[in-house]
This record gives sequence, C-alpha cells and structure tokens, in this order.
Amino acid sequence: MPSEPPSHFQNFESAIASPVLRPIAHHWNQARRQKRMPTWTDLYPSFLSPHFDMLWGFSYDPGTGEFTGMLAGKNVKDWLGANFWGASLKDIHPPHVYREAYDFLTKVVMLPAAGRCSGGLFRTPGLTVTGERIALPIAADGITANGVLGASYYEGPPPPGPVELIHDKMEWFAI
Repeated sequence: MPSEPPSHFQNFESAIASPVLRPIAHHWNQARRQKRMPTWTDLYPSFLSPHFDMLWGFSYDPGTGEFTGMLAGKNVKDWLGANFWGASLKDIHPPHVYREAYDFLTKVVMLPAAGRCSGGLFRTPGLTVTGERIALPIAADGITANGVLGASYYEGPPPPGPVELIHDKMEWFAI
C-alpha cells in the first residue's frame, strides 16, 4: 500500500537546514492543532524564549495592507534599534529594502505560506551575512492570516552597525 504523500508543511520542515530553526517551525505546527494557522496566544512563550534572540514578528492589517513590528528579538533590536515595536515596515527599512520585505511578508499572509530564505540574509558595508530565515503566518481566527512569526539564524557574532535586509534563495510552502 503506498504511503500518504507528505504535507506541504512536512516539506517545509524537511527543507530547513538549521537545527535551531526546525524546533520553531515544529512548535508553530503543533500550536495550530486542528486550525489552519495558530494565533499568537497559541504559541508558548516558555518554548520560544530560548530562541528569542533570533525571533521577529509583524502584525498585518488586511484593510490597509500595512505591517507593524510587534516582536523583536535581541538581534533585530541590535540592528534596527529599539523602535521596531509598533513601527510600520516602511519606517523600519529604507525604500529599496522595504519593497522586497513587503512582498515577502505579503506572500506569507496572502497565500498563506511558510517562507524560507537561505544564503544571504543581511548586508553591511563590506560584508554579507549568510544563514537561514523562516516566516510563518499567524491568524487571530485560525483561518485568515493577520501576522507573521519569523526567525533568522546565522553563525558568528552580529555584524556591527545597521544592516540591510536581503532575501536570497526563497522557497514557499503552502499552508
């Protein structure tokens, strides 16, 4: 008897190379239970706290199409400053970076889909930081996405000064 094909989410989990990002994706999947997507309150802070340095998140207003920063781990605060919480995506990134970031986050909430980037994640003058980034949709009603939980992993100390977000080698997995 043939085995059942893996779900899109199982494919997403299998594609994640970083052993520290896999548990975050697994927790998101477990937290949603029988719903299409989990709510923010379905996620357990006690589970996420060891991963907090690499976490980031946005709320999404489907009426305006705006993303607002709502979760910033230490790495995000170090690079973008303490003004991430409550800031519009437009205020966080310069115009040439904003469009790519907006398109990436919009795809996560509109499809909805789990997104994965690998390779270049950030750029500073003279340095490209490589690693892996994941982004997962969040839904207050469990059905319609209105937020994004993300995590970015890279090796080594964070580069000093401001960074420019880049999206290298993107993959999408329908939810």
